[in-house]
Amino acid sequence: MQIALKKSETARRRYRLKCGGLELELGERTFIMGIVNVTPDSFSDGGVYLDADKAAERVLNIQEAGADIVDIGGESTRPGSMGVTAEEEILRLEPVMKMLRGKMRVPVSVDTSKSEVAEMALRLGAAIINDVTALRGDGRMADVVRRHDACVVLMHMNGEPRTMQIAPAYEDVVEDVIKFFRERIDFAVDAGIKRDKIVIDPGIGFGKTLEDNLKIIKRLRDFEALSCPLLIGTSRKSFIGNILDKEPEGRLYGTVASCVRAVREGAHILRVHDVREVKEAVLVEDRISGA
Repeated sequence: MQIALKKSETARRRYRLKCGGLELELGERTFIMGIVNVTPDSFSDGGVYLDADKAAERVLNIQEAGADIVDIGGESTRPGSMGVTAEEEILRLEPVMKMLRGKMRVPVSVDTSKSEVAEMALRLGAAIINDVTALRGDGRMADVVRRHDACVVLMHMNGEPRTMQIAPAYEDVVEDVIKFFRERIDFAVDAGIKRDKIVIDPGIGFGKTLEDNLKIIKRLRDFEALSCPLLIGTSRKSFIGNILDKEPEGRLYGTVASCVRAVREGAHILRVHDVREVKEAVLVEDRISGA
């Protein structure tokens, strides 16, 4: 006997995220965060958009493709990466930010854990800081976010990019990550960041095994206890490659499948390389869930 799911079992919590002069009504539909890496060594598109003109063009193209947010990064955080200085990150990102001024209809997020980079980006129009260290990497970051009244993505990472995939271990990966977020949300609020400016990202692929990643996606509903919007980044990641035996450029269908499942389990924002394809897939999922 088949039992139909009730609408209440698939509906997401609603949140209003104020990003600069824009308000994002999260929960009724899925929001897409498009990725642009201004780096030579990112795992999927490293070197493709290192030139500032190409990076700015890419940002505008994915805005036209339907991105609701664009996330720009100047430092690779792939497993094993060594990192760069704040000065190098600014050299990569500042020209792009200047080219985009007055051209963006959607919020710009900057993927950085350095306060100097965040300061520059927010001054030039960014509205979100996407910090893979969840405000642990730079003691000034929380104050920069607070002063600019910016939104912040707090991501879970076990260790640091250079070492995070060396034998990661948890008692219960979901419960451990939730415990981590309780502490980091409290830290952010105590530092003066408004709770309605905080988004959480469980950090798929950041210090997790294949099975850890699958468990997190399957149990995303558990994160509702934190009362924050949920961002998920599965795009082209190695756990998909391990399942399909595909290199990053061959992981589109696996990415789409993981994104649709994440939406089904309550994700509000999807961080992806393939904006148009994922947006179309989750639009269908959103309509089915809302029927």
